[in-house]
Amino acid sequence: MPFMLWPFLALGLQTAATAPSIDRAVRDGIARGVFPGAVVVVGRRDTILLAQGYGHLTWSANGAVPRPDSTLYDLASLTKVVATTAAVMLLVDAGGVRLDRPVQDYLADFQGPGKERVTVRHLLAHTSGLPSYRPFYREAKDAVTLRRLVMEEPLRRPPARRVEYSDLNGMLLGWIVEAVSGERLDAFVGERVFVPGGMTETGFAPPRAAWRRTAPVGVWRGTPVAGRVHDQHADRLGGVAGHAGLFSTGNDLARYAQILLRGGRTSTCASLFREATVVEFTRAAAQGRGLGWEMRDTTTADNAGTRMSAATYGHTGFTGTSLWIDPERDLFVIILTNRVYAPRARRSITELKAIRGRVADGAVELLAALSPPPRRQAGPPPRC
Repeated sequence: MPFMLWPFLALGLQTAATAPSIDRAVRDGIARGVFPGAVVVVGRRDTILLAQGYGHLTWSANGAVPRPDSTLYDLASLTKVVATTAAVMLLVDAGGVRLDRPVQDYLADFQGPGKERVTVRHLLAHTSGLPSYRPFYREAKDAVTLRRLVMEEPLRRPPARRVEYSDLNGMLLGWIVEAVSGERLDAFVGERVFVPGGMTETGFAPPRAAWRRTAPVGVWRGTPVAGRVHDQHADRLGGVAGHAGLFSTGNDLARYAQILLRGGRTSTCASLFREATVVEFTRAAAQGRGLGWEMRDTTTADNAGTRMSAATYGHTGFTGTSLWIDPERDLFVIILTNRVYAPRARRSITELKAIRGRVADGAVELLAALSPPPRRQAGPPPRC
C-alpha cells in the first residue's frame, strides 16, 4: 500500500520533563552509543500521555531530530503483529481462516514429513516445529526461489512440542493471508486495517519522497541508507513479507495500540476486530506466547520492565523497535530506535532490552503520577 499524504491528526503531546525516568533511560541509551535517536509514545485507550523524540536520526549533531508524528521507522518483526497478525484476525472474524485447520488447507505447496499436522494456530504461537532462522537469501536470488525454499524446509520437531520463535512462521502467515484474501498482504492490510484505523503513515516499501524522514538502518560507502527494508528475506520478497518490511511512525502505532485496548474499536467507534478475537490473540497460548504476540516475561526486567501486569503482551523488532500493551492498566509503551544504524555500543541489543524495561517502568510511574488517577473502564470509551 502506498503511503498516504493526508493531513495528520495530531495527538496530544507532553515533553519528557514530565517523565524524568523515561527521559534518563533514553538519553542514557544515546550517550552509551546504543542508538543515535529514538521516539517514545506512552498512552491509554483514549489519551496520549507522552510523545517525544530524542537525539538524531544519525550520529551527526546536525541530523534531523526524530518526530513521533512523521519519522518513519523500519519496524522489522513488529510487522508480524501490526500487519500480519491483524490481517489473520480479520480473516478469522470473517470465517475465511480457521485457527485449527492445517496450513496445507491454505498453502498446498507446504509439503514435507509431518507438515500435514501444522495448523495456523501453531504458526501464530511459534510451535510449528520449524527452525528459528535459515539464511535462504544466500541461495534465493528472487522471491519465487525463496518461497520454494521456505515451503520445503523440514520440521525440526513435531508441532506443538515446544516454542521456537521463527521468521518462517511469519512468512507463511503472510502467504496464507494472500491466498485467502486474493490480495497482496500490503494491499489487504492497508485497506482493511491501516486506513480505517487512521494509520495514514503506515505501509510497506516507502516511496523515495519519504526516505528523508525515515530513520536509516545502515551505511553504504559513508552514506546513511534509509527507506529500504533491513531484513534480507523481506528485501528478496520485494519489501512485502509477513515477518518484516513494515514502516510506521510512533503516533500511528499508538493508534493501533489504542484499537486493541478498546477491544477492537477505532477512534470513530467502528468495530475493526471482534472483541473476543482480540482477547483470544492477546492472552497466553503457549510457553510465554499469545497468538502472534509475546507475553511479558515476569522473570526479567528486560523489554517490558517489572511494573506492567502479567497480562501485558507485545513484540520487539531487530532494528530496535518495540510495542507493549497492558490491558489491565490500560497502558501502552512504544519505543522506536534505529539500533542497527552504526551502533557505538557493544552488544547493543542487550543494552536496548534493559533500556526498554526502564522506559516501561517509567510509563507505569507516569500513569500513577497523574492527578486525579485515571479510573480503568471496561469496554470501549463512553462516547462509543
